Amino acid sequence: MDNLISELEILREPEGEACETFHVTKDHSTGNNRKLYIESYGCQMNFSDSEIVASILQKNGFDTTSDITEADVVFLNTCSIRDKAEQTVRHRLMHIHGLKKHKPEMLVGVLGCMAERLKSKLLEEEKIVDLVAGPDAYRDLPNLIAQVDDGNKAVNTFLSREETYGDIEPVRLNSNGVTAFISIMRGCDNMCSFCVVPFTRGRERSRDPESIVAEARQLFDNGFREVTLLGQNVDSYKWSADENNKARLEKVGLTNVVTFAHLLERVALVHPDLRVRFSTSHPKDITDEVLHTMARHDNICKFIHLPLQSGSTRVLGLMERGYSREWYLGKVQRIKEILGDECALSSDMIAGFCSETEEEHQETLTLMDEVKYDFAYMFYYSERPGTLAAKKYKDDISDAVKKRRLEEIIVKQRQHAVLRNQQEVGKVHRILVEGNSKRSADFLQGRNSANKVFVFPREHFQKGQYVNVLAEDCTGGTLVGKAVDY
Repeated sequence: MDNLISELEILREPEGEACETFHVTKDHSTGNNRKLYIESYGCQMNFSDSEIVASILQKNGFDTTSDITEADVVFLNTCSIRDKAEQTVRHRLMHIHGLKKHKPEMLVGVLGCMAERLKSKLLEEEKIVDLVAGPDAYRDLPNLIAQVDDGNKAVNTFLSREETYGDIEPVRLNSNGVTAFISIMRGCDNMCSFCVVPFTRGRERSRDPESIVAEARQLFDNGFREVTLLGQNVDSYKWSADENNKARLEKVGLTNVVTFAHLLERVALVHPDLRVRFSTSHPKDITDEVLHTMARHDNICKFIHLPLQSGSTRVLGLMERGYSREWYLGKVQRIKEILGDECALSSDMIAGFCSETEEEHQETLTLMDEVKYDFAYMFYYSERPGTLAAKKYKDDISDAVKKRRLEEIIVKQRQHAVLRNQQEVGKVHRILVEGNSKRSADFLQGRNSANKVFVFPREHFQKGQYVNVLAEDCTGGTLVGKAVDY
């Protein structure tokens, strides 16, 4: 068992600086003439958006390829949350520049948040870029590609107050055939001082719930057994047939409004064997109604991503997060009261925000001790141009101090992850099989309701099945066990 644990360390949850993720398109052929290759960086919303892009272009003469050298069009769907994310894309463009020397007709485009932030400057800064499109401009991609085909550069970074892509059926580019994303809303109205997302993705607007439920039902009918409802802040989801602007909805006080709790229940009712997850929640917006909805339905996963950012009330104020340390801890307590300790919690933490003192850093560590998160995404502060923090506050913590504080947060989180997983050993968990383990075809891997990764002997089980697994051992990122009758 110890040897197996050692081999499975690769399944650890991303931590700290390791959390730079990207997906590449898979081969998908329908007989179209041109080949599209997409690399998606950053958050789940970007991966979901790439599936929308592929769907739009499939209807306009493109199939997808996993081999960049075969591609006629190469898109990088980008993230701007930190400077390192943008530098990753710039380095990748340098590599693609070498490929384009051998295939000068290859069209190179930058999509997503980095495209929205830099707009036409990208064409000047990165000479090989032919096309720039923001997150709300994907319907215009066939026209933009045609402009490049005619010998011109092309840009569309218009931010919409209406676009949700609700009528577009995504092409599941990186699907395992078991789990899928469903985008339920776009944009963000929270103006956290450190965050560039409101400027790159625009104002909040929610998608018609009928289209969301229909997509979930279709996915289940096609063999999928888990969906994740996506939004920058899913708890802000509000939709009405009469008015779909959140600010006006709240102002006019309409009563026939679909909230996130209503939507969550409707998706859960598609089928009891369809698991439902969601991401991301804002601590100030998640309601008791959502928590009680989760408690009523076994197929709504007992896992909440509840970003903290800092354990200091003063720093939270500078960040414009809308809650204090005490308020946040009260919300965690409410989650445990309604859902119990088996509900897993994950978080985001930022080390070294502007003017953060050593005592305030310690407040983050002590809050972590109190909550004991199952997972966390941890970073040191990266100033983003145009944000409120960049305009108002001095980035006055040295990189050395930021990195040391980040390392202390990471060490603390590793301890808590192991502790939380150890509490699951000896218990039986219902696991949805997602496929082979990454190290051996003799083992399968899947997750339980709390989003914890399990590995167990294959035996006769298949991808997409639910299996009862007795947890026998663990690391901080993986539980190992065996299937049992239960």
